[in-house]
Amino acid sequence: MELKINNQIKQFQADVLHIQDVLDIENSQKQNGIAVAINNIVIPKSNWNSHIIQETDEILIISATQGG
Repeated sequence: MELKINNQIKQFQADVLHIQDVLDIENSQKQNGIAVAINNIVIPKSNWNSHIIQETDEILIISATQGG
C-alpha cells in the first residue's frame, strides 16, 4: 500500500492499515502529544485503532514540541 504521510510517499506491506498501525511503524518511540488528521479532518485518539486508512488518504501527523 502506498500512503502519503506528511507530504512524503511511503510504502507499506499491508492491505489494511489503521492509524495506530502507521504510528507504530512511523513514530514508534513517541505517541503522546501527537495529533493525526486524515484528509484535513482530525481523528480522535480513541478512533486510531478502528479508523481504516485508504490508499488515497492524505495523512498528517503532528507532534507537539516545547519551545522557549
